[in-house]
Amino acid sequence: MNPWLVALTVMIPCLIEIIDTSIVNVSLGHIRGSLSASFDESTWAITAYLVSNAIVIPMAAWLSRLIGRKNYLLSSIVLFTFSSFMCGSAWSLQSLVFFRIVQGIGGGGLIPLSQSILLESFPREKHGTAMAIFGMGAMLGPIVGPLLGGWITDTWSWRWIFYINIPIGILSIILNIVVIHDPPYMKRQKMKIDYWGLIFLSVGLGSLQLILDKGEREDWFASDLILTFGVIAVVALVLLVINEYYADRPIVNLKLLRDRTFTSGCMVLFFVFLNLFGGIVLLPIFLQMLMGYTSMDAGLVLGPGGIASMIAMPITGKLVSVVDPKRILAVGVSVCALSTYMMSQFNLATDFWTFVLPRVASGLGMGLTFIPLTTMTLSHIPREDMTEATSLYNLIRNLGASVGIALSATIVSRQAQLHQNRLASHLSPFDSRYTSYHDSIAKFLGVQGISPAGADGVIYRELVRQSTAQGFNDAFLIMSLLTLCILPFVFLMRRTDAPTGPPSVH
Repeated sequence: MNPWLVALTVMIPCLIEIIDTSIVNVSLGHIRGSLSASFDESTWAITAYLVSNAIVIPMAAWLSRLIGRKNYLLSSIVLFTFSSFMCGSAWSLQSLVFFRIVQGIGGGGLIPLSQSILLESFPREKHGTAMAIFGMGAMLGPIVGPLLGGWITDTWSWRWIFYINIPIGILSIILNIVVIHDPPYMKRQKMKIDYWGLIFLSVGLGSLQLILDKGEREDWFASDLILTFGVIAVVALVLLVINEYYADRPIVNLKLLRDRTFTSGCMVLFFVFLNLFGGIVLLPIFLQMLMGYTSMDAGLVLGPGGIASMIAMPITGKLVSVVDPKRILAVGVSVCALSTYMMSQFNLATDFWTFVLPRVASGLGMGLTFIPLTTMTLSHIPREDMTEATSLYNLIRNLGASVGIALSATIVSRQAQLHQNRLASHLSPFDSRYTSYHDSIAKFLGVQGISPAGADGVIYRELVRQSTAQGFNDAFLIMSLLTLCILPFVFLMRRTDAPTGPPSVH
């Protein structure tokens, strides 16, 4: 089968799954109003999807062997499409959350399955090209999701962010029936079900994802809820590791981590996506909260980063076959770190194009990082273990993104409070700069016919803006330094000279 046709077939469901991870974020206000829910209640529409998605991703290889990879892929697309219709038809918040859980279950296997099929469809020397195709979809999703969701919600209704998946899903089902065929080693197998692994995985990852999503809002471990789920997550994940090590047919093949290159690659991936998603989440908040940008203006700042990635990835896909991928990867990671360092220099007088430039750098960095990283990380994995490896790899990617979002939000909140306390110490009648600034504002208000007593409120609001901006700067700087710290792992990875040959039949 033509590998380009296979690539098109597997990337369609992969792209809509990635978009659906972030498309709901901008529609929460409309969902709250339509379903009479509070803000905290409405966020479960996001959390429910992320939790079920995170649980299923590492199970993808095991489910592929249990029912056959093509059967599992088709089942996932059908379930994702059906649940999209039901989400759009939701009659209450509870029904929406339930069908978002189902949608996450359907979508969880799509990315690792698509990635493994792509790598098997192209010969080894074309893996850079295959990952360029996959990477463009993976990078485009987080950018397109919020923009598309906002436009659909404003133009039609929030329900259409789910209904739009239905024709795409039907097309994908037809293409997969016709195009995709299982190689012999991915046919359905008789297997003993690892029930304990299934339980520990579901409880451990579900609890961890809930902690990361709700932690900052609940004040982390000062909350009994977060503390309880933290204990549950630790116990369940430790038991999962013990169980999977001794299981004959483990749900998650942790023995893949014995490979130095695979483990190093997963470490790099975790921190790169921590950096990427921390920046993607914080930047539009900075723009809208502190700079007064509209949602569309914030989207215009983010958009060029996605375009830069899409330009860089095909070029990088060609370069990895002629240049040492380690060098390209090291440059890519460094550029990703540079992009968040540039963001740490923002202030409340920064202009539009100065906001755009770090996003372009981030897009270029991801374009230079994703392809050599994925190609080298999976280069030593036998084809029969590829789906297991891509499942674990994508679990690490998701965890990195979730930790990045949670960590960045926490740093901004805590550091903004520290800066506010520090700046407030200067608001004293004994500080000449403060008294001069206060008198000038009071005089201006008096000219406008407003009580000069309002000067204190004006100064306090500006103090909050300045301290919050410094909190954002601290978060960007910390993410930049964390990203630089993983550079040594790049040089622990080994490039394989695996024999080339025709791809397996699909």
